[in-house]
Amino acid sequence: MEHRSFWARRLHSLSGVVPIGAFLVEHMFTNSFSTQGPAAYNGAVIMLQSIPYLEWLEVFGIFLPILFHAVYGVYIARQARYNVTTYPYLRNWTFMLQRVSGFVLFFYIAIHVWETRVQVIFDESLKGRFFEHMQAILSNPIWLALYIVGVVSAAFHFANGLFTFGIVWGITVGRNAQRLASWACAGIFVIVAGMGINSLFGFLAHAG
Repeated sequence: MEHRSFWARRLHSLSGVVPIGAFLVEHMFTNSFSTQGPAAYNGAVIMLQSIPYLEWLEVFGIFLPILFHAVYGVYIARQARYNVTTYPYLRNWTFMLQRVSGFVLFFYIAIHVWETRVQVIFDESLKGRFFEHMQAILSNPIWLALYIVGVVSAAFHFANGLFTFGIVWGITVGRNAQRLASWACAGIFVIVAGMGINSLFGFLAHAG
């Protein structure tokens, strides 16, 4: 039982980096085309949707890994003990925030997939008008705030997950290595969150 739990946790950590983390970075980069206007963004999305075997790639390379990562993540979170009030150290706070951001992302991703993927499947008029669709969503301040929270949560969950990935897989075992990794991951968080937030306001910058 302990052996299976050991490998399940390693697989959970790995799935957060590859493929989910890689997809997150790609997704943030593609969304950054919003800063260049509707034509550039719609063109980037249409190009992605023309990839061969896209449905298989989405199911086995994105949706199933996210589902496994989310379900097992909830299992880990329910077993965890949180002691930030007794020991308010940075690592205790990031440990708790990793679980909190995971729960936020569970609902955010469901909403985001519904708004940007499922609706496009059932509404033919949205195809080729992805920029305008996102612009309409983000024009509502409540939705904009929700997306900002989701983007920041995703960036933190990914960056902090990279830090724990190095520990779980025995890459950063020493104190100095972990200190350097923490700074590197903090930088990754700022970059990824910055890309995401910049892309959100890119939709609003081209209103009208």
